[in-house]
Order: sequence, then structure tokens, then C-alpha cells
Amino acid sequence: MADLKISALTASTTPLAGTEVLPIVQSSATKQVSVANLTAGRAISATQLTLTTGNLIVASGQGIDFSATAGTGTSELFADYEEGTWTPVLSSASGSFTTVTLGADTSAYYTKIGREVTFQMWFTTDAITVGTASGDVYISLPFTAATLAGAGDHSSASVSLCINFTTNHPDSALVRGGDNKMNLIIRTTANGATSNLQVGSLATGAGSNIILISGLYIAA
Repeated sequence: MADLKISALTASTTPLAGTEVLPIVQSSATKQVSVANLTAGRAISATQLTLTTGNLIVASGQGIDFSATAGTGTSELFADYEEGTWTPVLSSASGSFTTVTLGADTSAYYTKIGREVTFQMWFTTDAITVGTASGDVYISLPFTAATLAGAGDHSSASVSLCINFTTNHPDSALVRGGDNKMNLIIRTTANGATSNLQVGSLATGAGSNIILISGLYIAA
């Protein structure tokens, strides 16, 4: 076949498969390289990157590095974004519940940006068999919380609706530092003293222990 100018060649189909080959000169010898290997393992420098379709995918543990901007933080790597749901688990400080049946409308959503986790939970129970459970009541969270200095290593969460407990309805919650659960908190005096909700305050019948909790904490 006679030599052709590039402009005279038939256009390739796109997107490329990556297996197509091109000639290159390497160590003074002409060799071939696949399209997929043109930039494999090499940094790409560009003034701007625009994606017209698809997503920007980074390897696990990698992210967007903002260290080019001035800062004094311990990290300037944005390495995580996640949103999803989880199934809350009810537990106690001592012993365990024999059964905990969650209401059909129980739902729990979270968004994780870096180490910052925001969540909202609509929690109901349809049946509880207490078993050997006793002491403080806990509800699980999607990620383990960081251990923070001060404030008892806890982060606060807000209870905006709470009905159908037997006694001592909780009005706030504390995310436990170093753990993936939170205490439910009741106010015991007018001056703001608080205590942890106890297993005995839980109702065991259908449609009981209805609570709406939202909060923000730092993951470990």
C-alpha cells in the first residue's frame, strides 16, 4: 500500500481499546507501544482537565493533593468521599438483648467527606426481648469515631424527635470516641446535668422507642 498522509488515513473508532499500537523511538531504536502504556505509571501535567463523560477514578488510598496551597494541617490529601446507609444495632453496656426487631421504617443515612461523617437516623423497634441486657443503651454508627482530646472523648448528636419510651425519653446523644456507637442521653436536672439512658427505659412492644437522631463526628 502506498504511503499516506495521516490526514488521509481512515479515522479510528472511539473510544480506543488501549491495545492499539504506535511507533516510538526508544534508545535510538524504533519500537511499538500500546495506547494503554503511553502514560502508564507516569505523572501527567496539564493546565486543566475536563471530563465530558465518565468519572475520575483514583486508586485506593489515593486522592486529590492540596499541598500546593499554604496550610498547617496534618494532611492536605482529600482521599475519601462516601455516602450510603447502614442498619443500626441496639446494644447494652452489660449482657445482650435476646432479640431486637427494628421497625420497617427504620432508616439510617450517612455522608463521609474525608474523616467528617454526618448522619441521620430514624430508629424504631417493633419488639425487644431484653435477655441479659442491662446498663447504658447504645446504638451503632457506620464508622468508628476518633478519640478526641477533652469532652470525655465524645462528640454530640441531636435528638429532634423521641416518643414511646417507657420513661426518661432521651433528648441528645453522645458519639463514643474510639468506638462505633453512641449513648442516648437524658437530662436529669434543670441545671443541665445528664445521665445515660438505661435498658429499663426501653419499651418492648410494637412501634416503640421511636427516635430521630442527626449528628456529625470525626472518624478514626
